Amino acid sequence: MVRVAVTQTTWTGDKESMLDKHEQFVRDAAGQGAEAISFQELFYGPYFGITQDKKYYAFAEAADGPIVQRFQSLAKELGIVTILPIYEEQMQGVYYNSAVVVDADGTNLGTYRKNHIPHVANFWEKFYFRPGNLGWPVFDTAIGRIGVSICYDRHFPEGWRMLGLAGAEIVFNPNASKPGLSNRLWELEQTAAAGANQYFVAVSNRVGREDNEYGDEAVDFYGSSYFADPQGNYVGDIASRTDEEILIRDLDLSLVREARDNFQFYRDRRPDTYGTITAP
Repeated sequence: MVRVAVTQTTWTGDKESMLDKHEQFVRDAAGQGAEAISFQELFYGPYFGITQDKKYYAFAEAADGPIVQRFQSLAKELGIVTILPIYEEQMQGVYYNSAVVVDADGTNLGTYRKNHIPHVANFWEKFYFRPGNLGWPVFDTAIGRIGVSICYDRHFPEGWRMLGLAGAEIVFNPNASKPGLSNRLWELEQTAAAGANQYFVAVSNRVGREDNEYGDEAVDFYGSSYFADPQGNYVGDIASRTDEEILIRDLDLSLVREARDNFQFYRDRRPDTYGTITAP
């Protein structure tokens, strides 16, 4: 049994206050016994995909830069696994939408880079990010084997299955999702992925309207963070659609084996018949 937290909040208007807010989230979650925590997509800034403006490149930093180092120290102090969705600068002019995984002893275990990059109205991400080039890594942590899938990745079932084949027990899915075409998919995709791949999914989303940054162009992120178990059921209630929240749930990892013993999806796979999926 592991206790895991996800958070949802609104852009405050400046990076430093966002960092302070998220440090307090970690302290509060750890104070309630959480052994792991994940933040929302691009957690310390606005969701700048709303516009195409090169000034937001300044939010990028290295995957071992000052922000990650700050939360490494905090993770070590509190003994909590931390998933940090950051704007990563690999080198000047090369940027990724990434998540750094920090173990409970403060070790930087590595990075996942978002593989699927949207480019539609209010989500102009190809202006900011290259597609990920690190595959679908799974990390051995103090709470078990975990993977990451970021926002738009959730629409592609192949990534979820790759994480399952690599042995993930919990997949963290940080988001910046707003009302529109994705509403029904929000209810379906992560729960279906949890059930189809027989692991837990921990879903975090931004919440509220970032009109302090974008005025009339701002959108309303709908929060609704949640956890799904290896049979596709919600674990407890869904978080608020409108308010900041730390959502904490106890996850029984023995349910992963139980689900896989009950439904032999991995045994009965037929990869020899799936060639079209990977055809260019």
